[in-house]
Amino acid sequence: MAVQDISLTASMRQNLLNLQDTTKLLSRTQDRLASGKKVNTALDDPVNFFAAQGYMQRAGDLSARKDGMMEGIQIVKAADVGITAMSSLIEQAKAIATSALSTTDTNARAAYATQYNQLMSQITSVARDSHYKGTNLLNNNTLTVKFNEDGSANLQVKGFIATTIQNLTLGFVGDTLAGGSIITWGTTNDAGINTVLDSINTAIEYLRTKSKDLATNLNIITTRQDFTQNMINTLKAGADNLTLADMNEEGANMLMLQTRQSLGITSLSLASQAAQAVLRLF
Repeated sequence: MAVQDISLTASMRQNLLNLQDTTKLLSRTQDRLASGKKVNTALDDPVNFFAAQGYMQRAGDLSARKDGMMEGIQIVKAADVGITAMSSLIEQAKAIATSALSTTDTNARAAYATQYNQLMSQITSVARDSHYKGTNLLNNNTLTVKFNEDGSANLQVKGFIATTIQNLTLGFVGDTLAGGSIITWGTTNDAGINTVLDSINTAIEYLRTKSKDLATNLNIITTRQDFTQNMINTLKAGADNLTLADMNEEGANMLMLQTRQSLGITSLSLASQAAQAVLRLF
């Protein structure tokens, strides 16, 4: 039997329609309470749905860039750790050269020269090991950190060569210095030791300058990382403002709709009493 074949009184039909509307509102409110959102699909509110989706997509793109920034920060930190260790070794070498200068004993100077050469070897070893994720700024690698979605905003951190002591203006005792002179620590050759000390001071100043450059780049990346995180939070908050439901309001709506549903059922029952009175005739 088709629905239209059933005859209902006007009051019953109106009460039934009101009850159906209340049921739909109840279902919508239940969905909002369950999901926490007032806009779950484009059917709920196309404008807010697609606007919020755009904000969340951009937040996701920036989140990926933020991960790249974190990796870039670690690469720069690895280089800075290397410079710190190299500077410490060079300072030790300076102390050894100073000690050698204070003695004229041939055997003592030879022992100091051996210690000095060992430190020189370790300096280059530290530089080679100062890599992170395959990038070593102390081996003349270049790091490119991208900040925005399309990569148009970026920073290039250029490395330098520190894997050979010649590039640091240093040299081994008994070998040719970068400037071309032969380093010898004979008992009467203080000039060779003084040349070493001069080259050490130059290397220390060079590494300090490079460390400052790295610190500047690190500050830029860190600042952009903080900015990106704040922008991600702003975008997510904007999307939430467009889609999230007010749980207090929806809870109140649920109570009111449940009351309305109960009243609707009662009203429908009262409207049907006139038809039920016919049964008393039998």
